[in-house]
Amino acid sequence: MGARLSRMSALQPQVEFWFDPICPWCWMTSRWVSEVAEVRGFDVAWHPVSLAIINEGRDAGDHAEGMRQGQRMGRVAVAAGQAHGAEVVGRLYTAFGTRIHPGGRDDTDAIIAEALSEVGLPAELAAVVDDTRFDGVLRENTDHALKIAGPDVGVPIISIDGVAFFGPVVTPAPTGDLALQLWDGIRAAASVPGFYELKRGRTVGPQF
Repeated sequence: MGARLSRMSALQPQVEFWFDPICPWCWMTSRWVSEVAEVRGFDVAWHPVSLAIINEGRDAGDHAEGMRQGQRMGRVAVAAGQAHGAEVVGRLYTAFGTRIHPGGRDDTDAIIAEALSEVGLPAELAAVVDDTRFDGVLRENTDHALKIAGPDVGVPIISIDGVAFFGPVVTPAPTGDLALQLWDGIRAAASVPGFYELKRGRTVGPQF
């Protein structure tokens, strides 16, 4: 088993990550994945989705406005990727999330403007924030993520070498050796045919 894990670690995985910018659990997991990707030298394909779309037809209660703002930022991420290449999406997500989650901010329009400037993207991209024409791509991304991970999940959704699942839900985001240990364990689980679920009750909120 140890030799198998060593061989897996030596191969570069194909990793995709589906996120809603407003989701704190996406943020925690994305920071872990980003750290591991930097250390291990692989790329991550970042795909914006929408919790508002996932929860259509349900009473979102106090979360409804946050989901709406996440969808607005998602439109900007879609437009940025279409106009300037997929590689900018992850950097834009980081710029959004740094302000929202550890930053504790909710002034969406200002966050978008600052994030675009930080990443070096045209300020004009902010104009699509309420343009529902970009919802088609958000819906396609969301539907695809739920198709490959299962219909009864939320985000984050991660795919490793074509095997997708919800999570891992983790707080705080592990760093250093602990981040690599978790990655190797998750990757090993993803390599097992028929592995579906491992869960325990969560007793704490996101710790940024």
